[in-house]
Amino acid sequence: MSINIAFQMDHIETLSISGDTTFALCLEAQKRGHKIFHYTPDQLTYKNGKVTSLVEPLKVMDDEGNHFNLGDPFETDFIDMDFVLMRQEPPFNMNYITYTHILEHLPKNVRVINNPVSVRNAPEKLLVTFFKDLMPETLISINVESILNFQKVHKDIVLKPLYGKGGEGIIRLQDNQNTVEEIRNFIKDQNEPIMVQPFLPEVKYGDKRIILLNGDPVGCLNRIPAKGEFRSNLGVGGIPKLSELSECDIKICNAIKPTLREMNLVLVGIDVIGKYLTEINVTCPTGVRQIKNLGGSDIPEMFWRYAEGLK
Repeated sequence: MSINIAFQMDHIETLSISGDTTFALCLEAQKRGHKIFHYTPDQLTYKNGKVTSLVEPLKVMDDEGNHFNLGDPFETDFIDMDFVLMRQEPPFNMNYITYTHILEHLPKNVRVINNPVSVRNAPEKLLVTFFKDLMPETLISINVESILNFQKVHKDIVLKPLYGKGGEGIIRLQDNQNTVEEIRNFIKDQNEPIMVQPFLPEVKYGDKRIILLNGDPVGCLNRIPAKGEFRSNLGVGGIPKLSELSECDIKICNAIKPTLREMNLVLVGIDVIGKYLTEINVTCPTGVRQIKNLGGSDIPEMFWRYAEGLK
């Protein structure tokens, strides 16, 4: 069964394919004989109830620097597409939100993964707040005094942008630092509320990225912070290691599964440090290629087998 798949993504020439989940999904779709098409979000247009875009037929090769060929662009109204994969990277800003609104107007026969309404309602560090019993103590605020009071209690804290990616912009503030000035500068840079949590020393043993497909865990990657770094994200030098799920990990996955299914969030990556759930990534979670390359599950194959069953 051949299906037509449009990938809404950052331009493929910008990808570092060795660790890119979108590229892995493209490779597997092509291998299975599906027709794949490429477009960037800025090509998406709404007019009088109809959504169109310029798309390009896509061929992919697992060869860094020579990893794609694009065919002649043509305009589509998506009526002949079976799936749209919304795969552009954050930042999760008003551009990102606008595209979720436009995608809602696609023809009813087109399945968008992940559901754009749910993506809009579940940015990375906010959906997790509905599972407060699984999280470390958390503050979301733009008020310096509130953040200072939180720091007085926990001493060693982490400040996170709410809508970033890959560990970008995250800082750690310890008791002996000029906390007031650091907080003010951080808020000034973000110009919106930020997330504040205690620093979790367990991170030295790793920050697990667990990939879930339709709510079920299908792979787990432990990311060990590089020497001198408290962040474990692969983009800042985290060292990937294949990992098994602990009883606590399974408990977390079971707790969030009904919500993910209800929201039609098909492909999700969650982050777990020690016993704590810290993020639910619904936009463009990474880790899939590393899991397979380290001898773990073939998540792209599992994903397309699942998607084919939806047709």
